Amino acid sequence: MSERIFTIPNFFTFLRIGLIPLFLYYMIHHNPHKALIVFFIAASTDFLDGIAARVLKQKSKIGALLDPVGDKLLMMAAMIALSIPSISSPNVVPIWLTIFVIGRDLYIVAGSWVVYKRTAHTTFTPTFVGKMSTVCQMSILILVLFFNATNSPQPNLLWLYIFTLLLTIISGIQYTLIGRRIYYAKQNT
Repeated sequence: MSERIFTIPNFFTFLRIGLIPLFLYYMIHHNPHKALIVFFIAASTDFLDGIAARVLKQKSKIGALLDPVGDKLLMMAAMIALSIPSISSPNVVPIWLTIFVIGRDLYIVAGSWVVYKRTAHTTFTPTFVGKMSTVCQMSILILVLFFNATNSPQPNLLWLYIFTLLLTIISGIQYTLIGRRIYYAKQNT
């Protein structure tokens, strides 16, 4: 893995992080059309940086760190903004879902930090359920943004909210078990 900072994949990651304030600006100023466009572009950079890193063989240490940070910052900013009725209208993401999603992410970050500090383990591979949870969360955000941008009443998405909640909880349990396994494996060596 390269030490370079200025690579094409890192450009996409920096772009994603840089678009978060613009997305929030449009959300706060009740411009759902532009918020949706900015969010879609920002979310697309996650796909683009992954492809660029593999195709151009430009994987870097800073990219490995910043890519998931950029993802989480974008998701958290959107979840929070879309949970506030005065910002996200007429449709909102349920606050209980936002609390669980952000809570799980903070829990995983804290757990990863503890495992890293105790074991120096730095590679934390996402699980299939964790990836599916992220896909569901992203789908919810795009749907709510789309319904707001088109000024459409939101259909009943309770089934998607509950499914996302279950995946979020299950992935949190998976990451706990993985972290425990890494922690205790290093302690016994």
